[in-house]
Parts: sequence; C-alpha cells; structure tokens
Amino acid sequence: MSGLFKARYTLSRSQVLERTWPFVLDLGVAAGLLACFYAVLLIARYWMSGAVPEVVISLRPGILPVYAFYSVVRIGVAYLLSLLFAVGYGYVAAYNPRVEALMIATLDILQSIPVLSFLPALMLAMMALVPSRQLGIEMGAILLIFTGQVWNMAFSFYASLKSIPRELREACTINRFSAWQRLWQLELPFSAIGLIWNSMVSVAGGWFFLMICEMFPVGDKNFRLPGLGSYLQTAANEGNTRAMVYGLVTVGVIIVLTDQLIWRPMIAWSDKFKFENVESGDRVTSPILFALRRSNVLATLSRRTLIPLSEKIYHDLAYRREHQQKTPVKAADERRNTLLTAVVGLALVMMVIAAAFHALLLLKNIHAAEIVLLLKGAAATFLRVNVSLLIAMAWTVPVGVAIGFNPRLSKIAQPIAQIAASFPATALFPVVLLGLMKLGAGLGIGSIALMLLGTQWYVLFNVIAGALAVPSDLREVADVFHFNRWQRWKTVILPGIFPYLITGLVTASGGAWNASIAAEYFSLKGQTLMTLGLGAQISQATYQGRFSVLLLATIIMALMVVTINRLVWRRLYKLAETKYRLDA
Repeated sequence: MSGLFKARYTLSRSQVLERTWPFVLDLGVAAGLLACFYAVLLIARYWMSGAVPEVVISLRPGILPVYAFYSVVRIGVAYLLSLLFAVGYGYVAAYNPRVEALMIATLDILQSIPVLSFLPALMLAMMALVPSRQLGIEMGAILLIFTGQVWNMAFSFYASLKSIPRELREACTINRFSAWQRLWQLELPFSAIGLIWNSMVSVAGGWFFLMICEMFPVGDKNFRLPGLGSYLQTAANEGNTRAMVYGLVTVGVIIVLTDQLIWRPMIAWSDKFKFENVESGDRVTSPILFALRRSNVLATLSRRTLIPLSEKIYHDLAYRREHQQKTPVKAADERRNTLLTAVVGLALVMMVIAAAFHALLLLKNIHAAEIVLLLKGAAATFLRVNVSLLIAMAWTVPVGVAIGFNPRLSKIAQPIAQIAASFPATALFPVVLLGLMKLGAGLGIGSIALMLLGTQWYVLFNVIAGALAVPSDLREVADVFHFNRWQRWKTVILPGIFPYLITGLVTASGGAWNASIAAEYFSLKGQTLMTLGLGAQISQATYQGRFSVLLLATIIMALMVVTINRLVWRRLYKLAETKYRLDA
C-alpha cells in the first residue's frame, strides 16, 4: 500500500513539474523581453541627450555596470549593422559577375584600412550630421567598431555562397524558389555555421578595438565616451592596477554570459544545417536552446505572427513573379532603366573621382625622405604580419580541427577560446610588453605578440567552423577504410576545412595590418613606445594631425594588402571554389 502511495506521489510530482516548468520558462522569456524594452528606453534617453564629447571617466568599481551596458550596446549595434552589411554585400558580390571582382577588391581595400584612418573623418561627419545630440558621437564610435567587425563576416558569407553544392541550387530552381525563398531556405542555412563562428570572432574584434573607439583624440579634442574601453584605457594611463583588474573581471563576466546565453545556443541550433547524408551521433547541446524551444510564449508568437507573415510574403512574391512572367517588360522600359542606371553610376564615379582628386592634393606637401621612411615601415610591418600569420596557423589548425571534431572537447575549449579572443589584447599588452622588456626584447618583437593576440582567433574560429561543417559520412568512410593520420589529413580534413581556412587567413591578414596601429605605437606609464612600422607611422600621424602622411600611409597599406590578396589569397579562393566543394 505504501509503495502504491509512493508511486502515485511520484507521478503527481512529475506532473506538477511538467506543468510548472513551461510556466517558469515563459516567465523568464517575458522578463527578458521586458528587460530588453527597458534597455532600449535607457539607451534612447542617453543618445538623445545633449552632446558631451569629453566625459570624465570615473574609476569607481560601482560605475562599471553602467559602463559595461554602454559598451555592450555599442558592440551589439555594430554587430547587427555588420551582419546586415555582410549578407547584403556578399550576396550581391556572389551573384553579379560584372561587379564581383570590383566588390571583392573593394572589400580587400576596406579591410586593410586601419580604424585610425577612418576615425577623424568619420567622427567629424557624424558630429556634423547630429550636432547637438549624443547620438552623433555614439554613431561615430559604433561605425568605428563596425569597421573592425564586418570584413571577415562578409568574406565568410561570400565564400559560403560560392561553395553551395550544385544539386542544392538545382533543387531550388526545380521548386521555383524566389530569390527571397532561396536566401532563407538555402543560402543562410548553408552559411550559418561559418557566419556564427565569424560572428564570434567579429565581436571579439569589437572588444579588441574598444579602447581605441571609446577614447581617442581628433585634432585639439580628446573624445571620451563612458564605457569599459575608456575605463581600461584611463586605468592603464594612471597606472591603477586595481581598476584594471576590476575592468578585466567585468569584461570576463560579460564574455562568459554572452557565450552561454547567445553563442552556445546559436552553435547548437546551427548544427542541424550541416551538409551530410547521415546524421551525426555527436550533437552540440545547449540548455538555453532547449528551454527556448519549450517556451509557450515563443511558440505562440511564432505560430501567430512569424509563420503567417512568412507565408504571406512567400505568397506575394510568387504571385508577383508569375505576374511579371505573364507581362513582359517593354523595350522602352528596359531602355529607361538602363539609362537611369548608367546616369546614377556615372554620377557616383564622378563623385569618387572628385573626392580622390582633392584627397591626392594633400600628398603634394610630403617630402621624399618621408616617403622613403614610409616604405621602410611598410616592409617592417609586412614582415611582422607574415610572421604572426605563420605562428597563428601553426597552432590553430590542429587545435581547431580537434575542437570541431570532438563535441565534448568543444564544450570545454570553445568558451575558453571565446573568452581569450574577446579579452581586449590592448589591455593585456602592457603586461606582455613589460615581460618582454625584462627578457631584453623590445617593441619590435612585442608588436608581433600583440598582432598574434588580436588575429590568431580569425584562423582558429574559421578552422573550427570548417571542421564542424565536414560531413560525418566522410569521416565514417575514413574509419571504414582504416585511414592513418596522414591519410585523414590529406584526403578528408585539409580539403574539408580549406575554404574556411582561406577565409580565416585572409581576414587574419587584414586584421594583423589593422592591429599594427596599436602594436607598433603604444603608451605605457606616461611614455610613448614606438618601433619602425607603417602602423606606428599611421598612429603618430593621427595624433599629430598630419593628415597628408596619414593618407599616404593608408594608401600604401591598402595597396600592399590588395596586391597580396590578388597574387595569393584570390587564387586560393578560386581553388576552394572549384576543387574543394561538397558537390555530389
């Protein structure tokens, strides 16, 4: 009798848990939505307040939650802008052969231009656009963070589109998918793994440049925005070790929460988009994703709003497509559209030529000795960039493959890698530099260490994404035929990760050139340390207001990066598109 009562009690308790657990989840989701709404109100009130370009940065630990909120919002908004730009730019470049080469060359140039080269013009333009509100200064800082996040995401999406298997494209054509349906049903899912891992390293890049983007001089003004970057920079300038520890601990807490609440659920969700013929036995799991899938609030929201809205959009697109096919475009309309496109394109070209002409007029005041010094600096930076890439590739390829092939190891190593990648290397660099100086090494070697700290994650995260994207059936075939380690690397691993590896190396190369502005010119305990290099010359020209030298140094850096991409990386991209694709 007691056993029957115990069984009934256990059953009723499980029923209670089954009924109350979704209710608790719904309360959590509702609380999260309310918190997001309140955060939007707070940031809108701050951005629409009067402009204060030189905020006094307090080092009190109690102010850190407010500073952390401002920094997270800046990085988050910059990431959303980066994601939209990457998808739009990559889509247009991949499907328009006439402008593809030009767009990829432009992307090469833009990713090679350092943040400090954008800084003066961008900040002054944003302040002129919104002169009396804090929004102008904030948008300037957000766009600066955007320039440090967007390029690797754009390259990743473009490379994914170029490597979509032929049979999947043919299936979309047979089912008469519209461009919008193909984007949501094929292209975004196929590129999801690469985009998510590149999103992680993009956000890490945002943390890397946070100290530069929240505290910087422009002419006779020293801009300071409330945030973790300016807090850490002020603590470093004043030599306040305790404040630096508080700031770094806050950054660590934010990174851990971001990893567990956002990246881990996204990785687990994207695992279903692997291109394979058999289901893998090892799946990435996330308690947060499991909880969100059990939420009644989100299920109701999806069922009553998202699904009907998507169905209506698909229906309208299909109806419009059929109507356009039945109603042929008149020759006069085609000529009118072509003429309008030509006029707009010509106007843009004329504007670019005029702007370039006025910019080149600044170069007439540069002496021959300064040009020779810039060329020597370019050679020195070129050597440091390639050394840092070789060191990064030597350890990230085997480690990334091990993490991608082993979900248990990924659960442990991926959060550690995310934390290490997101920690501002510019905040850790004083400790590294002091240690190197005690060993007798100067800033010349120290700059390689800082480049490595800032760019090795581009390679690692892309290799992890490539290893995750390798179909499980290929690995099982290697097991069936008893491949040894060398055969696995030669026939399965390296071909499988090759497109992702090239994307990582391209973006890491651009990131290393960009990081040279902080690596070769550094302030430590009131002293400015610099070594021969193009990054140091760009930093020095920015702080001294010598815009002619800044322009020429930026042009030299962009030309070097584009030349390398044309001669090396673009050929490897072509090889990845033609030989190492997952076609049937």
